[in-house]
Amino acid sequence: MKCPYCGFEESKVIDSRSADDGERIRRRRECLKCGKRFTTHEIVETVPVIVVKRDKSRESFDRNKLTNGLIRACEKRPVSIQQIENIVNDIESKLQSSLEREVTTQQIGELAMDQLKKIDEVSYVRFASVYRQFKDINTFMEELNKLLQEK
Repeated sequence: MKCPYCGFEESKVIDSRSADDGERIRRRRECLKCGKRFTTHEIVETVPVIVVKRDKSRESFDRNKLTNGLIRACEKRPVSIQQIENIVNDIESKLQSSLEREVTTQQIGELAMDQLKKIDEVSYVRFASVYRQFKDINTFMEELNKLLQEK
């Protein structure tokens, strides 16, 4: 495993634990060169879910892209990294367990927004504004009004 700090390719496992109800193994590692510690997650390889983007191009589902988008939406908000990880894990689990091998970015975005709405409304609106590509203030206000009516 390559060290994220110095790039050295050898490390030793210090601790291994089951995570996500046995779906993953969390490993604490120590670089044999610089001595810094880092965490890796090991998961079972599954059939890849293909994401169909707006421009009709296709690529494999990348949980890091989803995680980064959620982190940006939740910046400076009371949403923990663990909550974001839980959202990503839940979405990934739903995608893997569905019979569909291709999903659209719209489907993934809707799943993320459903989860964010329950956790933090400001983060939800931030994510929705980028994801739904609000064209002007009116479409933004429509989304806010929907949110207020649901309350």
